[in-house]
Amino acid sequence: MKSKMKTGKLFIWLALALSVPLAPAYASSPADPDKVLKWVFNVAETGFDPGAARDQYSNGVNYAIFEPLYSYDYLANPAKLVTRTAVALPEVSADHKTYTIKLKKGIYFTPDAAFKGKPRELTMADYIYTFKRLLDPRLASSHSWLFAGKIIGLDKLAEQAKKTNKFDYDTKIAGLELVDKYTLRIHLNEPDFNLGLILAHNPTGAVAREVIEKYQDTQGQVMSNPVGTGAYMLALNEWVRGSKIVLLANPDYRGDIWNHQGSNSPEDQKIMAAMKGKRMPQIGRIEISVMIEDQSRWLAFQNGEVDMFELEGPLAPQALDKDKLKPALEKKGIQLSRITEPEVTTYYWNMQDPVWGGLSKEKIALRRAVAMAHNVEEEIALVYNGNALALDFPIPPGVVGHDPNYKSSIHYNPAAANALLDKFGYARGKNGWRHLPDGKPLEIRYSARSGPVGKMQTEVWKKTYDSIGIKMKEDLLQFSELLKAEKSCQLQTRNAPWIADYPDGDNFMQLFYGGNIGANNNGCVRIPEFDALYVKTQTMPAGAERDVLYRKMARIMEFNAAQRVGFSRYKNMLSQAKVIGYKKHPIIYGEWMYFDVAKDKQ
Repeated sequence: MKSKMKTGKLFIWLALALSVPLAPAYASSPADPDKVLKWVFNVAETGFDPGAARDQYSNGVNYAIFEPLYSYDYLANPAKLVTRTAVALPEVSADHKTYTIKLKKGIYFTPDAAFKGKPRELTMADYIYTFKRLLDPRLASSHSWLFAGKIIGLDKLAEQAKKTNKFDYDTKIAGLELVDKYTLRIHLNEPDFNLGLILAHNPTGAVAREVIEKYQDTQGQVMSNPVGTGAYMLALNEWVRGSKIVLLANPDYRGDIWNHQGSNSPEDQKIMAAMKGKRMPQIGRIEISVMIEDQSRWLAFQNGEVDMFELEGPLAPQALDKDKLKPALEKKGIQLSRITEPEVTTYYWNMQDPVWGGLSKEKIALRRAVAMAHNVEEEIALVYNGNALALDFPIPPGVVGHDPNYKSSIHYNPAAANALLDKFGYARGKNGWRHLPDGKPLEIRYSARSGPVGKMQTEVWKKTYDSIGIKMKEDLLQFSELLKAEKSCQLQTRNAPWIADYPDGDNFMQLFYGGNIGANNNGCVRIPEFDALYVKTQTMPAGAERDVLYRKMARIMEFNAAQRVGFSRYKNMLSQAKVIGYKKHPIIYGEWMYFDVAKDKQ
């Protein structure tokens, strides 16, 4: 997420369409091929496999191609779970350990050579395969935590696969009961109050076993041949890696009537008036360009070469007066959709690193000193032009479990930070730089995404480390390389943003759970006291009792200085006047099937 197929997916579809009656149970897609949306990513995609992709950009494409059983209402606030391929919301047993789900009939995968010229209907067996695959050691999915320890028999199957080096997908397990072709019953080891939300998350989007098995033995081919049931499909013949991605409306997509109910705000009312009753999706072609440089994106938008893009912090002064669109842009019909991202950026120090890791007093003192030396508000001002909200609690606003009254025990205090380092033996040498208590040199390698934002982050952190006499080395990496190194605990420290997969505090507290090292635990932290409380919260519904444990867990993290909570960014999405009915969704990225565009004038 590497070789490219010679034949485009669209051409495959046309060839099969001439010889095989696809005959879906639904009418063809309502999308208009003359409606084109020009979108932009600020980093290169990593590839299109919902079980393997980690970045939100690739997963925006995955959301359009692959379909989980559930999704979220486009306008509802707070986020509201709705059906996607499922007939209805799950039937949940009284003990929250059994979920029964029925699938809509007549949904088909887009054609692929793996299907040997035959139409391929989506069934619940595909979801069973998809769920099992997330625990396949061969895939080594960073999303394995979604089901690990939860579904009866699934972990045992995964353990057997580690021993035999082969995952037996044909073995039936009690936890995934195929009642019939369109009915799945999931049996859990323990109650899980968030399973419905997990089943709306991108990695659970159905893949076809035939497709995975056809391409998985060739490097990168699964990531290069996305075959789903969603509203869009990848135009392989137009895909230029790291530069251009084209999505075409799936001609056999069943379509959906736009009927979302928003608030009484002028923004929601305008969207409902423009969109209600339309058959979706309307947009026939989505052209995604990759532009890493901020100024390139801004100029392309100004010149009308891009219809929509994310206005990151460094560009905010170009378009915004504080949190409002500049009048000159408003007069041109430019539109702004702005939300506080349901995310948290944490600062971590690799707890497996020989210099920074460990729970001894001197290691905790080192990390705590750095945490106290860093000025979060200054970083927000310099790097993001004020487009972020400093946080004390690891669960951000807008997510169930957030505590607006929580105050962190770690505060900006460089004098105290220096005194702490002095006390624990991190003395300064003649050159002014500190060394370890054993006299060895002390140096930090700070890693960031290559590009202007990453460069500014390193400059801010260099100031932090200079203020306490610790030498810092800059380490700028391509985004895909950064994620790969982070997953394998090879980085020492960086700013680690996490955007909500689902709007519950569990999705954030799992970032610090020892069992998720190698998946989402970027700091590779394992604190037994924290882990015990996390396991306990897994069997609890959202509410006051669970919130008490979350506060205890936050204090444990602070005491050990394993990570420091930073901020939530504001998400600013700019769109041209031709864009109709767009609103940034807090969970969904790549909302293309929910809004419309006017046709370009010829």
